[in-house]
Amino acid sequence: MKRACITGGAGFIGSNLADRLADSGVQVVILDDFSTGRHEFLRDRSDRAGVTVMEGDVLDMRSLERAVEGCDWVFHLQANADLRRGLEHPRRDLEQNTIATSNVLEAMRARGCRQIVFSSTGSVYGEPEVFPTPEDAPFPIQTSLYAASKLAGEALIEAYAHGFGFTGVICRFVSVLGERYTHGHVFDFYRALKRDPTRLRVLGDGRQEKSYLYVQDCLSAILAATERHDHEAEPAAHVYNLGTEETLLVDDSVAIITEHLSLSPEIERTGGRRGWAGDSPLIRLDTSRIRALGWAPRLTIAQALVRTLDWLDANEYAWRDQEMQEALS
Repeated sequence: MKRACITGGAGFIGSNLADRLADSGVQVVILDDFSTGRHEFLRDRSDRAGVTVMEGDVLDMRSLERAVEGCDWVFHLQANADLRRGLEHPRRDLEQNTIATSNVLEAMRARGCRQIVFSSTGSVYGEPEVFPTPEDAPFPIQTSLYAASKLAGEALIEAYAHGFGFTGVICRFVSVLGERYTHGHVFDFYRALKRDPTRLRVLGDGRQEKSYLYVQDCLSAILAATERHDHEAEPAAHVYNLGTEETLLVDDSVAIITEHLSLSPEIERTGGRRGWAGDSPLIRLDTSRIRALGWAPRLTIAQALVRTLDWLDANEYAWRDQEMQEALS
């Protein structure tokens, strides 16, 4: 790999990936509209040789074509990831996830780039009957617009692989934790406790069982799959589950956070097996396919969670800014 484009490259996972690629000598083009991405995440990179930052929208074909020009790989990480509020904005997942992926593929085809990594989600399995859930598990009814839009993106990549000779690496993530994490229930709990240390509202019964992955372990898995399928003789789409063999109850994550902050708040649970429509009560993925490439996670979920909390402690702007934005809206 000599040159790579990262859509959403100023976000949590994207900016960490940009660091990894640039450190290994890859020229990196970051495309981000900075709606959720942050300039602070690129502070040490944006003025360095070999890293180009483009402020642009994935719905703008001209920006996309400029960004992917001359690239060996595109890491398509940009997405609307607000699964919880998907039903409040039904078109957002369609536009930011499905149509955006179609645009990325068309820009790649126009500029002669044929290798793409796609950030999908374990949520495409809905509420499966098989645990741990393998990549070839039968799909149930989709339970969220977010997952449905991601599954449509996967299908587009598969069609481009068969129709135009693309190589696609589709990564179905569990929730990712680590440095620069600014979205998800751990972030929400942390902010809520900083705002009011005496109480915490937990959606659902707190018994939802989730899987998480440390961001650097996630990137190592992505890059292992990318290396495995680089310059394939027979282009195709390849699906990988990315996660750990562990799970953590939401209540247990609350306990780790409150202990870290030395707090004993009153916990209010809203009740029910799901915190919202589309919230799966149990997520545990079969990761044997990615492990067969020699990958294994280095950190446990608890270790990843503590590193996330340490980073939030040291980077108050990451959550204070959102507090101010919400107060003004």
